[in-house]
Amino acid sequence: MAAASPGAAAAATSATELADTLAALLQARRTVLPKRLGLPGPQAAELQAILAAAGQAPDHGQLLPWRFILVPQPLRPALGQAFVQALLERDPQAQPQEQQRAREKAARAPLLLLLVLDSGCGDANIPAAERILSAGCAVQNLLLMATALGYGSALTSGKALTSQALRRLFALGAAESALCFVSIGTVLADKPARLRPQPGDYVRSLEIP
Repeated sequence: MAAASPGAAAAATSATELADTLAALLQARRTVLPKRLGLPGPQAAELQAILAAAGQAPDHGQLLPWRFILVPQPLRPALGQAFVQALLERDPQAQPQEQQRAREKAARAPLLLLLVLDSGCGDANIPAAERILSAGCAVQNLLLMATALGYGSALTSGKALTSQALRRLFALGAAESALCFVSIGTVLADKPARLRPQPGDYVRSLEIP
């Protein structure tokens, strides 16, 4: 049997190293709640790398059915007020302390993004599930790049995402929906990683009855 060429051996080593790096990155990613994230946040070049990673997601038909909206620090008070209004939509009798807790959520984490899905763009023959899957891949890419750069991150949702107050603030179209907020920053207080499922927990082979 002929020996592998030096080029082939180098390529195999490179692929193995890349796989090991990716495995370590996947294992390092974990959810760090926004209240545990602080300064410094990503700098301009890091933010561009994080956002560019999202663009590598699979996208059937190249619809680009999702987008991210950055919430800069000067507009956090407006988001906080939208959270309060969203609370009052659900509970007009919400107490001042409850309103304040809702308002404070907008101030957490140095970097805050809203992930928006457009279910009405492009080819109507491409199912909604594929658009959601693309958005999920995009946000996972984004989280992994943030992890690679040394930052903590979290996805958060909640009833405010469907509120009229939030839809007005972000000027969402009729076919658009807010999927989640993405928070990124320096980890101020970490906790042990949770136990992850193993392939045997979620993989089965097709069997014919």
